[in-house]
Amino acid sequence: MEYRQLGTSGVQASAVAFGAWAIGGWMWGGADEADAIAAIHRAIDVGMTTIDTAPMYGFGRSEEIVGKAISGRRDKVQILTKYCLRWDSEEGEYYFDTTDAEGRPWKIYSNARPESVILECERSLRRLGTDHIDLYQCHRRDGTTPVEDTMGAVAKLIAQGKIIAAGVSNFTVEEIRAAAGVVPIASNQPPYSMVNRGIEADLLPYCRKNNIASLVYSPLQLGLLTGKITSERTFNEGDLRNGNRFFKSDVIGRVNAFLDEIRPIAESHGATLAQLVINWTIHRPGVTVALVGARNADQVAENAKAADFTLSEDETRRIDTLLDDLDLPDA
Repeated sequence: MEYRQLGTSGVQASAVAFGAWAIGGWMWGGADEADAIAAIHRAIDVGMTTIDTAPMYGFGRSEEIVGKAISGRRDKVQILTKYCLRWDSEEGEYYFDTTDAEGRPWKIYSNARPESVILECERSLRRLGTDHIDLYQCHRRDGTTPVEDTMGAVAKLIAQGKIIAAGVSNFTVEEIRAAAGVVPIASNQPPYSMVNRGIEADLLPYCRKNNIASLVYSPLQLGLLTGKITSERTFNEGDLRNGNRFFKSDVIGRVNAFLDEIRPIAESHGATLAQLVINWTIHRPGVTVALVGARNADQVAENAKAADFTLSEDETRRIDTLLDDLDLPDA
């Protein structure tokens, strides 16, 4: 596994990281805790030592599971978590309505007020069972709070040794620039995949120029790019893929046709389609880390192998040409 530095922070992250959203159960139709802990243990064993979580992933459950899994192994992992999305307070900017795994309704607010940042950090440290967080990220902007105020609180947490580096998630170039005026920003975490490449226009170039890492999430586009989803597939209520623009039957059909075209490239490397997609992603200019979710140890082992081979220039060019010809709906 290759390790890459996050900005100027000194924090090293595995090029393929463990995305811990799904293990929290929220929006993914539930998750088995024993399987999740085994998955994290396998991730550590195969060198996928960077774990990205958030309080919002299962209303604290993902962080709690991560905390259990890394007990006794804290020195072997880099813990990335977040703040700002609150379900227990109506301060800040209203974001959306949702339900938890038990079907209870909640209103989610973006709250990046300084006192909330400090409180959330203490709660995350407790759930994770650690005395520090390697990368602490603002999950999304709170439009009611100046970025400078939020980052002032983050700077205090760095000074106290409770976090090592500051990151942001889902920020625009302008928002990153404002945040960086207060505290060094090690990374931004945007969505990115073969079929969702909007950040190539401005975010990736800006971050490359300013030595800010890009930790991209959903590189497999919620499973679409594994080649395992057919046009007839339906999704349960509460599954975030239900109604998603990428999971309409005609779009699935077009994506699967593209995947059939690149399948021979995967096979030539003894790789699965998912491994090929992840490999392509971590070698895109400006991409530092690909966050990939897994529910069990076998999935983790497969994901980690994505870093074990190198595409030729011709193979990369072939994939890029096919992607340029792929007609998909805009966001």
